[in-house]
Amino acid sequence: MTKKIFLFILLAVVAAGMICAQDKKDALAFYREGQYQEAVDVCLEELKEMPNRMDSYAVLCWSLLKLRKYQETMDYTQKALNISRYDPRMIEIAGEALFYLGRWQEALKYFEEYTAINPTGGRVADVYYFMGELFIQLGQYNNSDIALSTALYHSPNVASWWSRLGYAREKAEDYSWSLDAYNKALKLNPNQLDASRGKSRVEKLLGGG
Repeated sequence: MTKKIFLFILLAVVAAGMICAQDKKDALAFYREGQYQEAVDVCLEELKEMPNRMDSYAVLCWSLLKLRKYQETMDYTQKALNISRYDPRMIEIAGEALFYLGRWQEALKYFEEYTAINPTGGRVADVYYFMGELFIQLGQYNNSDIALSTALYHSPNVASWWSRLGYAREKAEDYSWSLDAYNKALKLNPNQLDASRGKSRVEKLLGGG
C-alpha cells in the first residue's frame, strides 16, 4: 500500500510539473510569432526572478528593437553587458541600437567587436551590412565596399544590399564595378528602384553623358 501511495504522489508531482511547464509563457515563442510586447513583458518578469539571465536580456532587447524602442534597448543592453561583457548577442544588439540612434562611431565599435569575437556568428552578414551603411554615412566609401561585399559573401541573395554596394562604389567613382553591383541587384529584384536609378546614373557617366 505504501508503495502505491508513493507512486501516486510521484505521478501527481510529475503531472503538476508538466502542467506548469505548459502554462509557462515562452518569451522566445512570442518573439518568433511577432508578439513583441508580450515577449518584453515575459522577459521582464523573468529578470525579476533571475536578474542575471542573459537569454532573457537577449530576447528582451531583440523585441525592443522590433518595437523601435532604441534607447530602451540600449539601456537594457548596457545592463546585460555589465553582467557578461563579451556576450556576442548583446554586442550586436548594442551596435544596432546605436545605429538607429544615429550614434555611428559608437555603433561601429560594437559591430567591429562582434566580427572580432564571433566571425562566424548568425548575425555576421547583418553586422557587415550595418557597417557598410555606417561607412557610407561617414563618407568612407572604400571601407563600405569592403563591408558590403563581405555581407554579400555571407548572404548573396539580398537585392537591396547589392544596390547599396553599387551606391558605395558609385560614390567612390568606381563606376564599372558600381554598374556590376546594380545589375546584380536588378537580377535578383527587377523592381529594385534604387538600383534602377543608380544603374541609369552610372551608365550615363560611363557613356560620357
